[in-house]
Amino acid sequence: MSDLLRIADREFHSRLIVGTGKYRSFQEMARCHAASGTGMVTVAVRRVNLADRSKESLLDYIDRSQIFLLPNTAGCYTADDAIRTARLALEVGLSNWIKLEVIGDERTLFPDNEGLLEATRVLVKEGFVVLPYTTDDLINARKLIDAGAAAVMPLAAPIGSGLGIQNVTNLRILRERVTEVPLIVDAGVGIASDAAIAMELGFDGVLMNTAIAAAEDSEKMALAMKYAVEAGRLAYLAGRMEKKLYASASSPVAGIIR
Repeated sequence: MSDLLRIADREFHSRLIVGTGKYRSFQEMARCHAASGTGMVTVAVRRVNLADRSKESLLDYIDRSQIFLLPNTAGCYTADDAIRTARLALEVGLSNWIKLEVIGDERTLFPDNEGLLEATRVLVKEGFVVLPYTTDDLINARKLIDAGAAAVMPLAAPIGSGLGIQNVTNLRILRERVTEVPLIVDAGVGIASDAAIAMELGFDGVLMNTAIAAAEDSEKMALAMKYAVEAGRLAYLAGRMEKKLYASASSPVAGIIR
């Protein structure tokens, strides 16, 4: 079945986007990327040694002929800082795509929506393909789309919490009201069922890192997430049965000879 994820001018066969942090080794990271089937991984620009390319880097363990690199501005607490980080990623040849993060609170890592919108406007004007990490707020999503965001990436729960989807209602509203760009659940997924639920709600993709990297067996979890995203997508496309208050026999009595 041809069911590609389209963002801006690119198409991806997988709807699962995976991170590169918190793995026990670069080798484990590479194995998990392969098991997940992902076509795009996100890399914190600040974690990459850009000054001395002769030293080992996580970039050495990403097959860029098979996997698209999505730099991110993790660790940036102001719009100006995020903008500078995105420009640096472009200058050193990583990508003109950017997963944009402007953090507003150190403990929760919730985004600063005002700073996020400001940075989105600037970077879009400079030719970046901007994928902002944001809250599950419809109004803010609309503002980001108006500013030129190529996708909107609302959190399911705080980054790295593994709590799963905490506000299904807001995500359902986003899915119903946002059709112009892809919607990708970003942050908070802990187990395969969380990813499946996000996809069953109709989201276009799921981005995760800690759920895989912090699992006891990261490779198995990466494979589980691959299947969960695929199953959730198929269930959404299939269309669920109507919910009913009372039982309905699987084998109807009509037509039975008594």
